Amino acid sequence: MRGTTVARRRRVRSARVRSPRSAPALAAVAALLALTACGGDDLRPADDGAQTSDDIGASVVDTPTLRALKADAGIEACPRTSRRGAVEGGLPGVILDCLGGGAPVSLAGLPARPTVVNVWATWCGPCREELPYLARLHDEADGSVAVLGIDYRDPDPEAALRLAKDSGVTYPLVSDPDQSVAKGLGVVGLPQTVFVDAAGVVVATERTPITSYDQLRSLVREHLGVDVA
Repeated sequence: MRGTTVARRRRVRSARVRSPRSAPALAAVAALLALTACGGDDLRPADDGAQTSDDIGASVVDTPTLRALKADAGIEACPRTSRRGAVEGGLPGVILDCLGGGAPVSLAGLPARPTVVNVWATWCGPCREELPYLARLHDEADGSVAVLGIDYRDPDPEAALRLAKDSGVTYPLVSDPDQSVAKGLGVVGLPQTVFVDAAGVVVATERTPITSYDQLRSLVREHLGVDVA
């Protein structure tokens, strides 16, 4: 009789482990990781002896060399931002240094207009491929949609500015070596593109790479209601 009771208890434990309630959660995690281009350990740049992100600060993203690279690439000055606090459902109240020199940027205080915020890094392959599409959007939107790039956990700001030039990027860039926006933007992998409406509310987040300019235009139309030529 005792043996029968033990056997029943074992079957109950086994059934709990295989409970169907855990299946959706596991599937969701697997799907999220599958959709993430550069996630998990990929969020850390390769350890090749280069300067680590922990060493990056305001003094590193604003040097004479970086200012010269920024000017050579034709990257615009970072936008002037207000001191207002974060709005409900909006960008986090994080202040980031302008890459290549300039006034710090308060994400919550960005000018009130439709904005595309792209989180990227030089070590993320899909990020490199989609930068030209974002650069074209900035050029062709003619101010109807703003574009802001967040260089995320990047150990080499010089390489970031060189990549921006090679990709035709001229929209403003800020630096986030300490992953300050990770929680507020829900960053689980790169690239990540966030769509913010004119009221400052985050209306959509794309966590898969943008693979064409037409796709980006469609996303802007769908999420921000702006039709870019």
